[in-house]
Order: sequence, then structure tokens, then C-alpha cells
Amino acid sequence: MLEILQSGLYTSIQDLGRFGYRNYGVPVSGVMDEFHAKLANLILGNDQNAAVLEMTLQGASVHFHEATQIVICGADLSPKLNRKLLRLNIPVNVSKGDQLEFGARKYGVRTYLAVKDGFQTEKILGSRSFYDGITATSRIATGDFVPYLAKAEKIQVSSNIGFQPELFNSYEINVFKGPEFDFLSKLQQEKLLNTTFSVGLNNRMAFQLNELFANDFPSIITSAVLPGTIQLTPSGKLIILMKDCQTTGGYPRILQLDKKSISILSQKHTRDSIHFKMLSIL
Repeated sequence: MLEILQSGLYTSIQDLGRFGYRNYGVPVSGVMDEFHAKLANLILGNDQNAAVLEMTLQGASVHFHEATQIVICGADLSPKLNRKLLRLNIPVNVSKGDQLEFGARKYGVRTYLAVKDGFQTEKILGSRSFYDGITATSRIATGDFVPYLAKAEKIQVSSNIGFQPELFNSYEINVFKGPEFDFLSKLQQEKLLNTTFSVGLNNRMAFQLNELFANDFPSIITSAVLPGTIQLTPSGKLIILMKDCQTTGGYPRILQLDKKSISILSQKHTRDSIHFKMLSIL
């Protein structure tokens, strides 16, 4: 068991998500930064869908009740095992009684703790991902116990994956045309792709951008939306839907992020800048 001594700001169990239930209004959910969650599982030799602990801005403090192997990928929140600083992207053997904690944020927003074979919380609708209304809670709380499989054997540290600055320093967000992109005039399209926007209010459901984009579009018939869909409201607010987003919406869907850009955006902090780069579909 993993005992949660302090839960951090927003900590939850996530895998790659819950698929096949969108027609019932069930969000996909899953890890916000799919790249780093998959990387953590790859380093440990786990299935890429193994459940990880996703921590936002402030890491948790945890106690290991059984030996296992771990790796931490994503944002650098200054992890320490038994008060000794850990490197990211390097597998580490932990023993019964070890304690992991996090300190100051150096870069990024979300970090991922993976254990050998993944966390073994209950699967609901084919996924362990936390989502309020589907699972009992939407986040980990202080005092919780999270199950994992004890792995007493030691592993040889062989990973040599260093910091990849482009994943944190890039302000370029790749997009495709959304179904209502052509609602925009040519001038509006050019402005959209040549404007630097800044991140406003954000969470696992959506990122709002601070700059308003003037338009006189009508509402659309409620239509399907996905993580990465960019909606434009009548007030000019641009809303980028993320992993816990609803399954339908009534605002024009003007752009759609690719998977890599969802991961990049998930590591952006409030007031960070982004701009859109249009990709073509061959």
C-alpha cells in the first residue's frame, strides 16, 4: 500500500482514460500529459495504460508500505526519497518504510509517479481514472491508502532519459481545423493563427484563454466535442477542452489540438503564452 501523508494540491489516479462510453455522457478522463505518463510506464516496463499518480503544482508526501520500483516523469517538483533528491526519468528501488516527498516547483505543472505494474485501484467502466460521479472521489485525500503490487526484487538502473526542454518551453500548439473553422472570415482566421494568447483559468476540464476573440457567430446544434476541441463563445472567450471535458457542446468548434499539444498545454501555468500552428491533413 501507498499511504498518503499529505495529498498535495490536486492529486489523482489516472490511466489513459475511459473509452466507449461517450454516448452515455461519460468523459474520457485519463492523464493530462499522456507523453510523460506513458514515458514513466515505459521506463518501468509497465503496460502503457498502467495507472499512475498525477500531481498538480504541489506534490504529495507518501509512505511506501511495501518494496517496489518507481519513476517520476513530467514537471520537476523537486522529489526527494528519504530526504535525498531524486532525478526525473530514472527508475528507483524503494524499500518498505521509505518516504517520498516533493518540494519547490522548478518547471512544469503536472508530474507523474509510476510504480511497477501500476496502481491497483478499482476499475470502473474499464478504467481506474478518477472522475467525480464515476469513481467515489475525484482526487486523493490525506490519509488514503492506494494499493500496488509488492516487488521485492531490485532492478538495475538503466534509463538515461534527460530533460526534454521542448516539451516544457514550447509555446507552439499544433491544431487542425475544427468543424466550424470556416465560420471565421479569412481575416479572422489569419488573426487567430497570428495572435499570442495567454492561459487563464484552467483545470482538468478546460483551459480558458485570457484574450477575447470578437465574433458574431450563432450557436450550433449541440454536437460532439473531444479533449483538445477549441470552442469559441459568443462573448469571444476561447475555451480549450481537456481530459475531463463534457461529451457535447453548443459553441462553434473552430480548432482541434493534436495529442502532443494536449500534453504540452497541460504543463502550462496561468499567464503562460501560447500560439497556434495549423497542421494540414494530407
